Amino acid sequence: MVTIYTKDYCPYCVQAKTLLKSEWIAFEEIDITSTPEIIQELMKKSWLRTVPQIYVWDRCLGGYSDIKALHDSGELSKQIEQ
Repeated sequence: MVTIYTKDYCPYCVQAKTLLKSEWIAFEEIDITSTPEIIQELMKKSWLRTVPQIYVWDRCLGGYSDIKALHDSGELSKQIEQ
């Protein structure tokens, strides 16, 4: 299961969702625009302060640039399937 944490004004969030959709990867989106306390919880798990944050189950893949690099190297689908 892929979960992506986003904010409504974030262009990288849009790019991440577009990339996942282009690869037919289903995901659950959690918009944290109005819930800043969630970013504090995410920081404890991933050490990241930015969005998007993309998770496969409880494993953080990182943000847009991270999944783009995985996609470009052909590793994204392998990471999703693990």
